[in-house]
Amino acid sequence: MSAGAARAWRLSGALCLLVLALDQIAKAAVEDALVPGEDVDLLGPVGLTLAHNSGVAFGLASGGDAVLIAFAVAALGVVGYLLARDPRRRGLWVAAGLVAGGALGNLVDRVRTGVVTDYIAVGSWPPFNLADIAITIGVAIFAWAYLREGG
Repeated sequence: MSAGAARAWRLSGALCLLVLALDQIAKAAVEDALVPGEDVDLLGPVGLTLAHNSGVAFGLASGGDAVLIAFAVAALGVVGYLLARDPRRRGLWVAAGLVAGGALGNLVDRVRTGVVTDYIAVGSWPPFNLADIAITIGVAIFAWAYLREGG
């Protein structure tokens, strides 16, 4: 493995662990402070509400724990494959770290409690969490990296 590839893996791993830690800390704080369904206004349309999501994302589509865990593991495999295939592509380590950290954050919830803790409420959008934000931004960066520089 080249020095550049090793660096990309280290940076991606560090970002993954940071996202995972921040996600779990935020979820624990919200679980301690709120009861399910309680709403706290923060700023404009953004608020906090404690919700437990048994579906895939934003409360959509449920398929049983085994299917959802398999989906998360598959996502981690795809992220690892993309990073291994082209570790020096601009932005890829960031995308991989964000997606992996977010997927692991939600996977930890799913394995530990059978549901994912969501707490960010924006308007009429279903509640979501920091892991969901990391995954969404990571996927956008993956798309940008491949569209910008070609597949």
